[in-house]
Amino acid sequence: MKLMLKSACIVAVIMCTTAACTAQSSEAASRSSKMACTAGKKMNPSDAGLNQVQLCIQSGKKIRSYIVEVASNSREQAQGLMFRKSLADNAGMIFPFSEAKPASFWMKNTVISLDIIFIRADGTIESIAANTTPYSEVPVSSGEPVIAVLELRGGLTKELGIKPGDMAKW
Repeated sequence: MKLMLKSACIVAVIMCTTAACTAQSSEAASRSSKMACTAGKKMNPSDAGLNQVQLCIQSGKKIRSYIVEVASNSREQAQGLMFRKSLADNAGMIFPFSEAKPASFWMKNTVISLDIIFIRADGTIESIAANTTPYSEVPVSSGEPVIAVLELRGGLTKELGIKPGDMAKW
């Protein structure tokens, strides 16, 4: 009887400890995912001399963080990611507009494939042109007016499950 009581107590302690750890882990994960991405946080300028900010994409319960260069004027927007030979998985370029408008991009002089993400004024992803063809002069257009266009490494949105309707903040 004494042995059964000890066993029951040990099992109860293990169950309570496991439950507490699980609850703490869930809370910690929730806090870290909220803290992991601070949309709009200014970063050091890029090697190309462009301002950089942190951009967050929420897809379901996952929040992903990117350091994006900001192409804020017509010269920077015309240059975009042309001639770049690589793009890290946590990097990209954002093309913000002063007002929502239809957007059209091409890949002229762009060496690497990109995912071109069109973002509405409310921050939702309108559409994604995935794995665009390097050097192509065929326009890739939004389906409606957008406030910004985000470029990430080609294929990344599919790999991470990012889709239209997901939320982007910068």
